Amino acid sequence: MNTIPTNAVIAAVLLIALVIGVAAWLVTQKQRTLKLKQRFGSEYDQTVSELGSRGNGEAELTSREKRVAGLSVMPLTPADAVRFTQAWSALQGRFIDNPKGVLLDADILVRELMAKRGYPMGDFEHRAADISVNHPGVVAAYRVAQEIAARNERGEADTEELRKAVVHYRTLFDELLGVAADQAPSARADLGVPAHS
Repeated sequence: MNTIPTNAVIAAVLLIALVIGVAAWLVTQKQRTLKLKQRFGSEYDQTVSELGSRGNGEAELTSREKRVAGLSVMPLTPADAVRFTQAWSALQGRFIDNPKGVLLDADILVRELMAKRGYPMGDFEHRAADISVNHPGVVAAYRVAQEIAARNERGEADTEELRKAVVHYRTLFDELLGVAADQAPSARADLGVPAHS
C-alpha cells in the first residue's frame, strides 16, 4: 500500500488554506471598493486620482468615515432652518446690486450652517472632506464654488461665474438645510440673472 508522506499532506493543506485566504481577501477588498464607490460617488474617483492609488484613496475615504462618525452632526431645529432660509433669501435678493459681496456672504452663510450642524471649521479641504461623507453628491459643487471664489479674490471672475458660484453654494446649502431638490426654488431665477448657454 502506497502512503502519501506527511509533509506532502501538510504542504497541500497549507496551499489550499493560502488559496482560500487570498480569495477571501480579494472578495473583501472588492466589496470594500464597491461600498466606498457607492457611498462617495465621484468623490471616490477624485480622491483615488489625487492620492495616486486605489489603496491610498480608499484609506483616506475610510479615515473620513471614521472621523465624521465621531462628530456630533445633527439636524437643524425648525427655528434654525427658518432663520437660515430667510438669510439665504435676503442674500439672493442682493445679488444684482452686489454680486461680489453676495458670493462672500454665501460662503460665510454656508460655513455658519455647517458649524450649526456640527461640522468642524478647519481649512477648506477638511470641510470638503467632512461634507463628502454625508453629502457626497454636493461636494463637487462646493469645490467649484470655492474655486470661483478664489478666482474672484484675484479679480478674475465675471458676473456669470459669480452667479454660478452662488448657485453651487445654494446646492450645498439646500443639502445641509435638508431641502429636497423639488422643494427648493430655482437659485438661477432667484438671482435675477439671465442664464447664458
